[in-house]
Amino acid sequence: MAYEEERSPGSVRLQRKITLLNGITIIVGGIIGSGIFISPKAVFMHSGSIGLTLLVWTIAGLGSLVGALCYAELGTTIMKSGGDYAYIKEAWGPMLAFLFLWVNVLVLQPSLLAILALTFADYIVYPFYPDPTCHPPQASLFLTAISCLVVLATVNSMSVRWTTRVQDLFTFAKMSVLAVIIITGLVRLGKGYTDQFENAFDTTPNGNGGGSITIAFYAGFFAYGGWNSLNFLTEEMKDPHRNLPLAIIISLPIVTGVYVMTNVAYFSVMTPQEVLLSKAVAVTFGYKVLGSAAFLIPVGVAWSVFGTINGGFLLGSRLNFVAARDGHLPTLLSMIHVRRNTPIPSLCLSCMLAICYLFINNIEQLLTYFSFVTWGSTAVTISGLLKLRWTKPDLERPLRMNILLIISFLLVCVGLVIMGVVAAPLETTIGICFTLTGIPVYFIVAVKWKNIPKSFKNLIKKVTYFLQKLLLVVKPDEKFCH
Repeated sequence: MAYEEERSPGSVRLQRKITLLNGITIIVGGIIGSGIFISPKAVFMHSGSIGLTLLVWTIAGLGSLVGALCYAELGTTIMKSGGDYAYIKEAWGPMLAFLFLWVNVLVLQPSLLAILALTFADYIVYPFYPDPTCHPPQASLFLTAISCLVVLATVNSMSVRWTTRVQDLFTFAKMSVLAVIIITGLVRLGKGYTDQFENAFDTTPNGNGGGSITIAFYAGFFAYGGWNSLNFLTEEMKDPHRNLPLAIIISLPIVTGVYVMTNVAYFSVMTPQEVLLSKAVAVTFGYKVLGSAAFLIPVGVAWSVFGTINGGFLLGSRLNFVAARDGHLPTLLSMIHVRRNTPIPSLCLSCMLAICYLFINNIEQLLTYFSFVTWGSTAVTISGLLKLRWTKPDLERPLRMNILLIISFLLVCVGLVIMGVVAAPLETTIGICFTLTGIPVYFIVAVKWKNIPKSFKNLIKKVTYFLQKLLLVVKPDEKFCH
């Protein structure tokens, strides 16, 4: 059951402060990270032609819109925050939900935040070392990354309104930089630089001739990841029945249009060979056409990543909060600040884990191990939507998707999981083995916890009480949480 709209004055709770505009910037900011600036060449390399590349970006955007609308049906039916965790728990039970939580909290969330923080540090620090033979000290990168994580965790802890304003600001900032790229490309096209688009579907010399089109679609769908961001915040949205689907309907076409037009701009300036050889396509684009204003591109990448990290804290902390409220994580993580109404313990956990992951070599390899989880959990969630249609037909569904679209998107998810397994079988096996280690942990946490020694329980209570006083946090009023 959702939070009640009417609250007793002065009660401690998560509050409904997320507006429609905030929802749009959360989705757009969650999808658009550094990828569109740095390496859109993956889709081009595997599609083999400019025309097919633009088609892949368009189809992946439309497919993502279908998936997001499926989640909108779930979000307006199951009025709980937590996204996939809440939906899997409702449809398939607590154990599968715990396995999703196990991988996300321990690996995916913190490692992704750490990678983004290091990317932010790269684009902030490297301009101070213009000599290509001179690299910044590793310590400066780590300190910048840590500072980024601590600042954004603090902002999230201070106020939900501050957090959404930061998200709004940096989403508009990254969109402004992308607008500069797109407008520059359109001007180039208007001046007649259209050679790259003649015979656009002909295979380029360095392309793969369409032989890897499935991998191109995999890369395209990956670039749209984050379209389910708002579902993690349902309980904090104003009028979620209206604003959740409306934010999705507005956001996904915007992102699709931006992605397609940004790629058009790149090809209006760069040859296919330059795109394939570039390590950061947008930066190469800037140096070729923006002259003294080229610095805007690396600044734009830094802004984009900063906003994405902010959104990562916002979503990850709510997942921890909801899971702790359900008894799957320590009780302390379900507590919020008595005045600020923010889940400070959950934010502290996310920040500390992300900082720890900064010092792990080859963090990207961890994401490879667990790449199957993203689309695997999406497939489980969408299949849960079909199950709920069958087992609970009387649930109130303000939004009801066409069942053929749901099945089609489920097949896409299954196909993407299979592609990930085929592309990296060893890494996927390692990831699956780690995921399965969550099963005994689940039984310890959910089944055997009541039988642990009383002395150990008392110790945990004392530690929890101490941290409560230190952080000024309490459990929300129960009548508003269940």
